[in-house]
Amino acid sequence: YLTCPVTELVAGPGAVVDHYKLQKESAAAFHLSGIAIETARASNVSTHSFSLGGAIVRHDIRCALAGEGSVATLNGLYLVVDRQLVDTHMRVDHVAPHCDSHELYKGVLDGRARSVFSGRIHVHPGAQKTDAKQTNRNLLLSDEAVANSQPQLEIYADDVKCTHGSTVGQLDDEAVFYLRSRGIGLEAARSLLTYAFAADLVERVKFEPLRRELQEFLFAWVPQGEVVRDAV
Repeated sequence: YLTCPVTELVAGPGAVVDHYKLQKESAAAFHLSGIAIETARASNVSTHSFSLGGAIVRHDIRCALAGEGSVATLNGLYLVVDRQLVDTHMRVDHVAPHCDSHELYKGVLDGRARSVFSGRIHVHPGAQKTDAKQTNRNLLLSDEAVANSQPQLEIYADDVKCTHGSTVGQLDDEAVFYLRSRGIGLEAARSLLTYAFAADLVERVKFEPLRRELQEFLFAWVPQGEVVRDAV
């Protein structure tokens, strides 16, 4: 089956918006979504996206910082297994000066899962004093999982602070060894580190019922989740 949700967020002057999207569909789902955000002067918009299911999932995110002094925070977490694919395309347009944008997307991939992250920060002429940061981090739990990451900057102003980066890797052997030296089994150690990697974004959720639901999902998702629960 196909799901095609569209969300439009228009923040007026001085508005504060905290938006959450939870996608937890079955392995038979094709999920194609769009999110459009526009900020006015001194507004502050945060959106948090969690992709926990679906066969093929595509997110198209567009954010225009059109009002001076506005702030946008765009965070996301995707957990992908088997032959699932999560595809995220993001564009952040800094149109007005003195605006901040911060994006952090994390992914955990197992089996033969695939992920794509293509993000672009576009600083328009006249958007001076821009402060923008875009980060994509991927944790591969299987040798057959593949994460493709393309963070990009396109800058047409000369007084800005912009950074971008991505990482794709496996669990740190030294961290696993440290936990095992404290009496934790191999699988539990790997699960604990995986949970910590993903929980970084879960803990940023301000809406408590959703945060608890996501924590419970993580405990059930990682092997030996009860051991992880007791440890944290």
